[in-house]
Amino acid sequence: MFDKILIANRGEIALRVIRACREMGIASVAVHSTADADAMHVRMADESVCIGPAPSSASYLSMPAIISACEITGAQAIHPGYGFLSENAAFVQMVEDHGITFIGPRAEHIRIMGDKITAKDTMKALGVPCVPGSDGGVGDVDQARKVAAEIGYPVIIKATAGGGGRGMKVAQDDKALEVAFRTARAEAKAAFGNPDVYIEKYLQKPRHIEIQVFGDGKGRAVHLGERDCSLQRRHQKVLEEAPGPVITAEERARIGKICADAVAKIGYSGAGTIEFLYEDGEFYFIEMNTRLQVEHPVTEAIFGVDLVRQQILVASGAAMEFRQEDLSIRGHSIEVRINAEKVPGFSPCPGRITQYHAPGGLGVRMDSALYDGYSIPPYYDSLIGKLIVHGRDRAEALARLDRALGELIVDGIDTTVPLFTALLKEPDILAGNYSIHWLERWLDRKFG
Repeated sequence: MFDKILIANRGEIALRVIRACREMGIASVAVHSTADADAMHVRMADESVCIGPAPSSASYLSMPAIISACEITGAQAIHPGYGFLSENAAFVQMVEDHGITFIGPRAEHIRIMGDKITAKDTMKALGVPCVPGSDGGVGDVDQARKVAAEIGYPVIIKATAGGGGRGMKVAQDDKALEVAFRTARAEAKAAFGNPDVYIEKYLQKPRHIEIQVFGDGKGRAVHLGERDCSLQRRHQKVLEEAPGPVITAEERARIGKICADAVAKIGYSGAGTIEFLYEDGEFYFIEMNTRLQVEHPVTEAIFGVDLVRQQILVASGAAMEFRQEDLSIRGHSIEVRINAEKVPGFSPCPGRITQYHAPGGLGVRMDSALYDGYSIPPYYDSLIGKLIVHGRDRAEALARLDRALGELIVDGIDTTVPLFTALLKEPDILAGNYSIHWLERWLDRKFG
């Protein structure tokens, strides 16, 4: 087992890893930019190292600085959290080349899943169902028209190196295809330095369902059910729940086994999430995230499993602490992402927290790095906390979420709390009747 782990991240996810380390008797090292010198993860860790100025490009994305911090402190392993360098194959290779353990999958698996076309081809070969679309990249408008004619409109054009909704455009018909194609390529080049795109069938009212998998790197893997992440704005998740309100036990067992078998076959190590669009009882693979997810706490809640602990164990060479037959769902869990943003425009709202009070009580968990007097810097993602609730069933989880939102106090800035308070009054949300398009249409109706 490791004696010391460095966390190459910040905010609530850094705290999450630090807490797991403390429970396991492992010393933790926090890295931080100059803007985060007073951050909670720096205060909570056993040691801390400043790795650069405020911009993430000069600090949290600086591979040499993070490696140096490991060597200075004697950390034997790096936990990347999510975002930043968590899915950077070159970073993983650099970590391994320096004799440090990366707590996550091997570089080759990150590389395969980081390219959407390669990932789709790999999953198709492993028996995972995929969305109908182009075989590989699409180089020009004429080829795009040919593919669209074969699979039928509407279609969606996606960046092969994409993520977060960038480089994605929908074309409802042949007339709109050329503009969508050229716009997607331009966005892809600007965002990722790679203009390559591919085309898929655009489903009308799908849900976003993701399967949590975990592998030991030695050919054994399990699944931990699904999460429904369909409430999204601009392809960014807003609320996640587990289990999915519309997924049957039979569907869960079927797609879960397919996913666990797939990652076992490639010798995948650690936590991963296989994401699908789900419509009319069918699952269609869209991508795999080779890291811990923001929404992992809802899975932890219903299975009673500490996923970060398992990540650390497997990376150290130890065995997973459970088998598939040991995993069973207990109750229902919901997570909402609390952002420092002003609703309805969702513009970032950094600033000083004048008062903070976290909700509590049975079945309530608040993952946040906020404290009274903390100044939220303007340089990073606007996520400031995750409110997670767990109940015996979905109705109880919704009731606890409503109560917890009423208890949460974050003064001094605007947050997305009013959004969730309003959503909990909507019949569709209470009934679990929504698709990936529901939230944006609701926002258009409510705020124009």
